[in-house]
Amino acid sequence: MSLSLVQSRALLGLEAADVTVEVHLANGLPSFTLVGLAETEVKESRDRVRSAIQNAGLEFPNNKKIVVSLAPADLPKDSGRFDLPIALGILAASGQIQGVRLAGHEFAGELSLSGELRPVRGALAMALALHTRGVATKLVLPMDSAQEAALVPGGEVYGARHLLDVVRQFLPEDDKAAAPEPSDDGWARIHVTPGVAASQYADLAEVKGHVGAKRALEIAAAGAHSLLMVGEPGSGKSMLAQRFAGLLPAMSIDEALESAAVASLGGRFATERWMCRPTSAPHHTSSAVALVGGGSPPRPGEISRAHHGVLFLDEFPEFARSALEALREPLETGTITIVRAARRAEFPARFQLIAAMNPCPCGYLGSSLKSCRCTPDQVSRYQGKLSGPLLDRIDLHIEVPAVSAEQLLNSPPGESTESIRSRVVAARERAMQRQGHANQNLQGSAIDRHAELDATALKFIYNAAAKLGWSARSTHRALKVARTIADLASSETVQVVHVAEAVQYRRGLHGVA
Repeated sequence: MSLSLVQSRALLGLEAADVTVEVHLANGLPSFTLVGLAETEVKESRDRVRSAIQNAGLEFPNNKKIVVSLAPADLPKDSGRFDLPIALGILAASGQIQGVRLAGHEFAGELSLSGELRPVRGALAMALALHTRGVATKLVLPMDSAQEAALVPGGEVYGARHLLDVVRQFLPEDDKAAAPEPSDDGWARIHVTPGVAASQYADLAEVKGHVGAKRALEIAAAGAHSLLMVGEPGSGKSMLAQRFAGLLPAMSIDEALESAAVASLGGRFATERWMCRPTSAPHHTSSAVALVGGGSPPRPGEISRAHHGVLFLDEFPEFARSALEALREPLETGTITIVRAARRAEFPARFQLIAAMNPCPCGYLGSSLKSCRCTPDQVSRYQGKLSGPLLDRIDLHIEVPAVSAEQLLNSPPGESTESIRSRVVAARERAMQRQGHANQNLQGSAIDRHAELDATALKFIYNAAAKLGWSARSTHRALKVARTIADLASSETVQVVHVAEAVQYRRGLHGVA
């Protein structure tokens, strides 16, 4: 038959849309035409496929008019993932392999000119899409990509190293004996039993002093709250932030799969980081697109790479204003939607924001060690780079004072990450049993229902909100923090002592009215 169909998938966000690779061979002027809204790297597959087939010792139909259609035609396709299905389609249409046996399989893989298979981005996202939609099919991928995809439970994933390894599986029975020998271990069904990687988090005990800051980190981890640390240079803000992920509860399988799928889209997935919460720390020169995602086709940004993990933004006011303002919606919704003229892509972005900044341009406003040389106008302009709506969405604001040399050198190690995490896990479990999610995700009437303030605490927060000029959002976020503090104290109701502590974490920046 001169027509063959091979199944593959294109990536648009975390969605892996079906793509049918149709190959038709016809008599006429020899040519190789590829249609179906293919990006440049897909169009270049014509040369890769031709060379791979010839160098593998197979026959390329040079005397035929070859038309390859990637359907649906209006779906953008990028990367070299379609090399393998195009090559198999040509071989099936020319009768070198049995096209009917390709049914029930999906293929993706980039070909080298020698026929070797190279890994592709998003293999885990493809397998996850098949799993969530309940599609029963055999997924054939390059060996390294297959190791990723096999992490998804219940899938049937095969790995191959060379084009010949795949071709041999679909030859007519009579031709198998005469076929070129495949490479050693070139074809195998991949079974992966994912284990939990050894802890790769730095220990919070290494940070000397900072009892108040560690308490704020514990509250943030227990309730999934965002946190802003303000302190002079070298006070330990970055050390605290880099150890925050270790305080969070262990990832569930579903969380690990979602996080790994996003990493796989960017080609950043590493099996040794399986079940470890990611910490994304982009430089302050990052653009808004780098931070939230974008491009054509849309790619995930740093906030999506921090999904179910931590987004650490050091030198917070130094980020571009447009980049910081783009964080406002994801902080509320946990997703980011990238819209282009013809397509829209939605990426998950349920991260915990940990931000760090100096109180002024020189960094020493309010310091006991050095005097600040900034004018009030300079301080106001510097802190004014952070808009009110953005600060309003950050639950905890704390000051991180400098540690003296004596305390730094003579103090014993502090409380370990493991010890603090046990309290965090217990508090998070109380919230899950009560409302099914972390306290930060409480919305609307659920805040009133689950906060359960007693009369004294209610009066206290009335006065605090009035005197500090809080918005409705600020008041609700203080209530959520108070609920988390109560959970850490194993209290069913939110008492005045919990509200008083929560109020302390929503003070304005030093030096700003």
